[in-house]
Amino acid sequence: MKLRRILSLDGGGIRGLVTCRWLGAVDSSLAAAGKAHIPGSFDLIAGSSTGGLIACGLALGHPPDALADLYRTRRHDIFPGMARRLWSRATRLLSDGPSAPRYDGRGLEAVLADVFGDARLGDCRVPTLVPSYDVISRKPVMFKSFKPEHADLRVRDVCRATTAAPTYFPAHPLRVEGRDCALIDGGVVANNPTACAIAEALRKDETVTGTRDLVVVSVGSGERTRPIDLRSAREWGALEWAIPIIDVLFDGNAESVDYIAQHIVGDAYFRLQAALTTGLDDLDDVSDTNIAALETLAQSYSRLPATQQALAALARQL
Repeated sequence: MKLRRILSLDGGGIRGLVTCRWLGAVDSSLAAAGKAHIPGSFDLIAGSSTGGLIACGLALGHPPDALADLYRTRRHDIFPGMARRLWSRATRLLSDGPSAPRYDGRGLEAVLADVFGDARLGDCRVPTLVPSYDVISRKPVMFKSFKPEHADLRVRDVCRATTAAPTYFPAHPLRVEGRDCALIDGGVVANNPTACAIAEALRKDETVTGTRDLVVVSVGSGERTRPIDLRSAREWGALEWAIPIIDVLFDGNAESVDYIAQHIVGDAYFRLQAALTTGLDDLDDVSDTNIAALETLAQSYSRLPATQQALAALARQL
């Protein structure tokens, strides 16, 4: 198995809509160049958190536009509004205490069940890599569709695990390789899983012998630009940092991996990413206004001459 052509997808909650729209632009460029649609033009697809959901969807044959429609039509099921959240919190008060996750995860699980049914990870049409983190063993779990021990895991369980962002969703219980795990968001391991995918491609038992053999496409979900002022960063304690620290860790992880990939892959590394204006960066803002703004951001970036040139160059290299 030669894992040379890599597609990597960042996390980002509802901003997975942006990822899907940019993937649609990649797909259009491939078609214009006479190449196979996603996933046929790639040897390995990796995705963390919401990117893991998209990666599995692509690998099972769902086109980018269909996955984008999923974010639009089922967003209120995944991230329920205030009334449903308050009711859920009230019903969980005795079992979970006053500091429960923002969402109970039932809506997300229902959506994953509808989309993936009983599909197994081994059903993926191309090798697929999805990170998560087990808080019991305190170790990463790298779900691999091409690993025999993972082939029979349900895709919806893998996606539920990799999207279990702390403070947003509860950890997901799953038995993996004979061990009981409590799994949380893949973003705490690799919100940008590009480095994990490159490492997989360069395994000693594979036929890719160096980074010069690789073509890597890394798709973000929008880059946060909202500043945290010095006074806040100096004065905040555990309570104030609880949610912002998740965003900071996810962003720092993604940017450091981008830096590494640029330097080791070079001209065959393509990164699709754009700055988010303040107000578009929340993981769970599913308001009509935010969705429309995300769509506009994705479309504007796709139409930039520099983006079009990069997509054309990518299609040639693939």
